Formats: sequence, C-alpha cells, structure tokens
Amino acid sequence: MYTKPNTSLKVAARLADLGVMVYAPTQTVVRQWADRKKKVQVQVMPSMVLVNVHEKDTGMVFQVPGVVRYLFEQGKRAKVQDKDVVAMQLHLEGKAIAAQTAVQVGDTVQVPQLDEKATVVALREKKMFGTFRAFRRSGVISIAVVSN
Repeated sequence: MYTKPNTSLKVAARLADLGVMVYAPTQTVVRQWADRKKKVQVQVMPSMVLVNVHEKDTGMVFQVPGVVRYLFEQGKRAKVQDKDVVAMQLHLEGKAIAAQTAVQVGDTVQVPQLDEKATVVALREKKMFGTFRAFRRSGVISIAVVSN
C-alpha cells in the first residue's frame, strides 16, 4: 500500500498494533552531516508498506493515519507472493542457504527459502554468491554452503 511521504515505518507500526501482518523493509546506512556521521534506518521502498490482509478486511487499514491507497496492477490490488517477500528479506540480509557442497562457478543450485534456483557467480571459502530472479528483478545473494 502507498503511504504519505516519510510515514511508512509509523504506519507499519500502527498496522501491526491492529493485528495486520506488515513488512516495511529498511536498511542501515551511514549518513554524513557537516559535524558527524550517523547510522540511520532508511526505507528500502519509500512510501510503501507490504500488508497481508483478508479481502473482507481491506478497508480496515484506512483507519490508520498516513495510509493513502492500495497499489494496483492491471486494475486489481497488487499482490506480492510470500516467496518474493522472503527473497527481499534474504537479499537485504545478504544471505540464503543452499543444500549442496560441491559447486563450481556456473552451476545452478536450489535455494530452499526462495523455492527457486540460483546461478553461482563466485566462490569464496564456504560461501558462494549466486544470482536469482525474484520480485521481477534479478539480484545477487550470498549463499552459505551446507553439508548434506
């Protein structure tokens, strides 16, 4: 759903208080001012909050100040699948787990959390870096190698 500017985190907290499942991804970045540097939480998707509500409860979210409207795709409320949310979380954390041990660059591995396959692009000790395609974008994730 779309929110007023700079209110995504407050809206997410208020919706969570109402019992709505919400996800407002943030990332810690270092911002520099003239006199100091500070780590701050920045919204990954400004003015957007992902919500999981039943069809009958769609109007309930408008009780929260700061909510503007739902996002639409082809005339219907936009839906994001759970695996896409998990892919986003893993991408922001920079990790995923694959259940294979002997891999080489160019191999395709199954990533259970994403329920998708990733192509190995680099290897370093017990980590491999793979590309995946989810949430209509491709990305690079760090994949831990786990023994079977």
